[in-house]
Amino acid sequence: MLRWAIGFFIVAIIAAIFGFGGIAAGAASIAKILFFIFIVMFVLTLIFGNRVFGK
Repeated sequence: MLRWAIGFFIVAIIAAIFGFGGIAAGAASIAKILFFIFIVMFVLTLIFGNRVFGK
């Protein structure tokens, strides 16, 4: 999921350079949402990972 967020961030940067404002804003918002979902999943894995996987 982090790869998707980075991919959309790169698309947003390239679109911003070429002046496509709507595409850049859309890709940036998708990247932001995916990044926060990744962070939440990472924190949940840190908290519950040992219980679920039995380590």
